[in-house]
Amino acid sequence: AAVALAASASRRRSTGSVLRRTRNHQVSAVAMHGTPVCAGVVITGGAAGVGFAYADEFLARGHQVVICDVKDCSDAVESLKKKHGEKASIFSTVCDVSNIESINKLIDFVKDKIGVVHYWINNAGINGGRRRFTEISPETVEAVIRVNLGGILLCTHAAMRVMEQQAGVESHIFNTVGSGVKGGGTPGYVAYGATKRGLPQMTESLVKELEEGVQGYDAVETPGKVNCHCLSPGMVFTDLLLNDSTPELRKFPFGVLAAQPEEVAADLVPKIINVSGNGKSVEFLTVDKILTKFFQRFILGEKSKYIDDDGNVIKMPGADYADNGVRVLYNDMK
Repeated sequence: AAVALAASASRRRSTGSVLRRTRNHQVSAVAMHGTPVCAGVVITGGAAGVGFAYADEFLARGHQVVICDVKDCSDAVESLKKKHGEKASIFSTVCDVSNIESINKLIDFVKDKIGVVHYWINNAGINGGRRRFTEISPETVEAVIRVNLGGILLCTHAAMRVMEQQAGVESHIFNTVGSGVKGGGTPGYVAYGATKRGLPQMTESLVKELEEGVQGYDAVETPGKVNCHCLSPGMVFTDLLLNDSTPELRKFPFGVLAAQPEEVAADLVPKIINVSGNGKSVEFLTVDKILTKFFQRFILGEKSKYIDDDGNVIKMPGADYADNGVRVLYNDMK
């Protein structure tokens, strides 16, 4: 028994030594069954808003994060390192999610910096401005389609090709949905609503392919397992929500249902990490949360923390705000 215990202890010391010597992405892969101890995370549209807040939450839990955006993310990285320490595993690169060449460069960057990807969050999106459909330019319509729908298709395609080759690793892709996803009209955001409406169908199609294959073709066994889900952050006080907004919209529904990026990330990141299976819908504004907010506002008469009675953004002491009322999350946030 003593010999067996000594051998066991020796194996544990040897394993610990090996893990300490391996690269981060190799360590993260050891937890291939269940929640990874140190996950690799990719977040598109991570320079500001809820994407930035997701990165903050993942880093607080000790994970490795790559953020990308169509603009430079270096100030965002500097801010996160200041908060989590210079050794925090946060990396950034510029990426246009509507461009295949740019996505390919992102993939190379991700492989180099974190190796294994456990969670890929398709967060990047634009709305094209709140206007009558015929008052926006064809170029704006095209841009919304290319980023919101085309970009997510292309990023998911690239991510899946990587994830399928991660031997023994179960990974997850999250497609961010928004207003219009359930089919309701989105006046002022016709193109945006149409692109978001397409994402559940895309995700459901991928889930069926991954689980059942494609009829008439041989089943494909891949070294890694990939799962696809929908992610719904709800209404978040970002440029996407507040640009071109009116006092009436800010009073309702924003003043009742909208939340700050940190609130949304604190709620959703644990749900993302603990997701299991395939084809899940991960939501911030769950039915019970909506009912609670309605009860607090319209029955109990509680005031909004963020919007006053005239529809103006309530500015927190010590915080900086952009002209549209969006709170600045870090210095030089653009």
